[in-house]
Amino acid sequence: MAAQTRALVSAQWLADAVRNNLVGPKLRVLDTSWYLPKTKRDPRAEFARQHVPGASFFDIDDCCDKSSPLDHMLPTCGHFSRYVGALGIGNDTHVVVYDTSDFGAFGAPRVWWMFRLFGHSRVSVLDGGMRKWQADGHPLTSDYREPENCGEFKATANRSWVKSYEEVSENIRTQRVQVVDARSAGRFRGIEPEPRDDTLPGHFPGAINMPFPSFLDASGKELGTEGLSKLFREAGVDLEQPLWATCGSGVTACHVALAAHLLGHPGVCIYDGSWSEWFKRAPPEHIISEGEGKKV
Repeated sequence: MAAQTRALVSAQWLADAVRNNLVGPKLRVLDTSWYLPKTKRDPRAEFARQHVPGASFFDIDDCCDKSSPLDHMLPTCGHFSRYVGALGIGNDTHVVVYDTSDFGAFGAPRVWWMFRLFGHSRVSVLDGGMRKWQADGHPLTSDYREPENCGEFKATANRSWVKSYEEVSENIRTQRVQVVDARSAGRFRGIEPEPRDDTLPGHFPGAINMPFPSFLDASGKELGTEGLSKLFREAGVDLEQPLWATCGSGVTACHVALAAHLLGHPGVCIYDGSWSEWFKRAPPEHIISEGEGKKV
């Protein structure tokens, strides 16, 4: 089934699968919506009100390293295996992820990347997300049934895809790897506030700004390969060379990984701690800002 390895599936493809009662052990749909506290949105409550029929809710604040002081850092293999197994997902399940963001996608690429990181390539993002699903008039429901059987999921992590504060610091010195920052231009430049109260905006030396909404078209769908290639080219990013991505807390950075994957470059690494860690730990000379910088 070729669709199992496609990084994107259309709303029509998923609607057909729902209509034909294919959602089950072989096909699981996950609402992966997550929002910053300042948005005042409650994705679990929104899921309870309406979701794609047959979907389950995946919470990145639950499936994470609870011992970390940072938000939603990656869980262990064991934690991920147990979490997705409880959602009825096994190693042969095709997983389709979506979110309810007004952009068309916000957190879904993070969960797509997590599955791939933990050795599961049968995962797709619903192209255009809930926004496109609704725009096309596909059904929604408030009905929810727990998956009848737990899945047997065995994760194997590709930890080389995850970058640490120390590795990013070293790269500032060596400049061996390109690093793309997916936050808005204002946050990157330091002239718009960060959504976290304990963090000022800005970026680290050498970072290239590619705000994540630029990868999406006006309907919320991913740009085609031509449009994506043009974005990377205009940003000065060479996809033949190693690439890491960062953002506020490791979520929207995964849009960069998805876009590169669609262009045949699947190995983009994510700095999991991203700016929320960097701002706390970095020396002032490694915080570049047109606004107020970090105090010495």
